[in-house]
Amino acid sequence: MKTIIRFFIILFAINTCFAEDPYRTELDSFIQNIHWFGQSTVKINANDKTIYIDPYRIQKTDSADIILITHDHRDHLDPLSIAKILTSQTIIVAPASCKEKIQELAAKKVVYFTPREEKKIDNILIESVPAYNIKKKRFHPKSKNYLGYIITIDGIRIYHAGDTERIPEMKKFQCDIAFMPLGQTYTMNSVKEASEAVLNVKAKIAIPIHFGLYEGSIDDAIEFQKLLNGKVKVIILPDESVE
Repeated sequence: MKTIIRFFIILFAINTCFAEDPYRTELDSFIQNIHWFGQSTVKINANDKTIYIDPYRIQKTDSADIILITHDHRDHLDPLSIAKILTSQTIIVAPASCKEKIQELAAKKVVYFTPREEKKIDNILIESVPAYNIKKKRFHPKSKNYLGYIITIDGIRIYHAGDTERIPEMKKFQCDIAFMPLGQTYTMNSVKEASEAVLNVKAKIAIPIHFGLYEGSIDDAIEFQKLLNGKVKVIILPDESVE
């Protein structure tokens, strides 16, 4: 049933696209490789690689090639979830502020990033970008050097914003697909701000995340979609953590 629902959500988004895009077919096809498991947890299957971003409340065992951690809060760095997908070959990528917690894991391969770094990890290009609060500094202060990531796969740039408000740095890079947080307690100050952040990074497709668990709702995701109507295609993925 979840597979059927997922298919129709994606089909609806594709059929209601506002304009023809030269990369439309390629991007729409790539979206089939993306799964959202609630909060900020994203899984990408591409080029025979399994990539997880901020795995949290993972229910099933899996084998991750790369695990990206945006920061050290429990709903983004969850030892129980990491243990379910970690293998001896898994590479964990994280900000330096996560070092103490990651050292407690059984990870054999760890790479620490600071903002504005670029490295090839397991033949996948990964760029780190800042993620922080401006108005709600106590949650994600800039001094912590928390991260968002831009992952490039087959020329497609996928941006995971992490926990952040709309920050000036977003005007300095661009992406094809943007995972943008909608939570208005710890991340964005409004759904409108999240939509403006999508425009700043010049995304062609936006996927809302970080809503529906501790803050925000599906209504926020629908509002996000309406605000970007005619500007950016928004795809609301089903939460696959829900059985």
